Amino acid sequence: MNNESNTPMTSLAGNPQTTSESFGSLMVRATWIVFGATLLIFLIFLSIGLIRLSHIGGQIVSMFVYSALISIPSIILLNRIGQRFGQRYPRMAVLIYALALVCTATAGTFAGGLLLQLVGIVPPGSYWLECRWTLPFSIVITLMFGLSISTYETMRFKLQAATLELRTRQVEQERAYKLLAEARLSSLESRIHPHFLFNTLNSIAALIPSDPVRAEDTVSKLASLLRFSLNANQSGLVPLSLELKIVRDYLEIEKTRFGERIRYEITVPETMQDMKIPPLALQSLVENAVKHVAARRAKGVSIHVSGSRESNRINLEVLDDGPGFSLDAISPDHGLGNLMARLELLFGSAGDLAVSRRGEMTAVRLSFPA
Repeated sequence: MNNESNTPMTSLAGNPQTTSESFGSLMVRATWIVFGATLLIFLIFLSIGLIRLSHIGGQIVSMFVYSALISIPSIILLNRIGQRFGQRYPRMAVLIYALALVCTATAGTFAGGLLLQLVGIVPPGSYWLECRWTLPFSIVITLMFGLSISTYETMRFKLQAATLELRTRQVEQERAYKLLAEARLSSLESRIHPHFLFNTLNSIAALIPSDPVRAEDTVSKLASLLRFSLNANQSGLVPLSLELKIVRDYLEIEKTRFGERIRYEITVPETMQDMKIPPLALQSLVENAVKHVAARRAKGVSIHVSGSRESNRINLEVLDDGPGFSLDAISPDHGLGNLMARLELLFGSAGDLAVSRRGEMTAVRLSFPA
């Protein structure tokens, strides 16, 4: 969990500020290269007499020069202003951008007029007339394009920031749900441990006076049960082979109390031994049959544990010859109620626990994804 919480937020989405810087730098470099190379080639050809300018050609070159000398400083200045003042003064950002664009448009117009006069496109003595005629158009066009691009980029970066925040909240919410589910699962599993302890201690107490050797063997099985239950509390699923061993140990312990009143058979295919199941799931079903049938009838109970796999689902079943019951009458504190809550946490709606009658037998069926 700690590693996840320390993951940089930039792993979910691009950092708006970093994206803005890289975008601005890329635009500046590309603009400089294109305009610089084109202007250099044009001036070389013009100086050696390879090309002659007509009136229309002079206007095209003038527009090219003005756009180059205005756009490049505008991009650089807007990028710097956006990084420094965009977040600090969001309400004044448009005004700051507009003032910057007016400054770059004015400076670019004067610089462009001077350059055009040097190459002979603007006649000598017409510099101020050229600047006065060009400046209003330069300011209006620069403001239109500059503010439009700035607004677009600002909205794009805000959308990125909002997307990043939303994804971060989703990750945090999913992590909180996972922690809550793990806490609930641990709480549910911890409630199972007293059942093991109390039932087996009663069995051992009953054996000590009459059969100490068997009592010692039962103590060994108790240790195995406790070890399993403690380890199972640290894992969501356990191998079916371990669960079956616990079921056998539990039934043998209960036989020390009930003797021949408990009869059981386990027929689970060897191919299923390594499959993972919720810890103490089968044991809860078997314990339910022992507590509510064997303990209440003089003839005891016959229990049959079986398992099968169908497609991508694992099916485990416990049959007993008791009178049956309904899951609707099961309380959350009951062992089966606990099991149903754990199934929901582990598998959601894909986990299922069902009770049915098959002639004289009650079948409790546990089914979940493999």
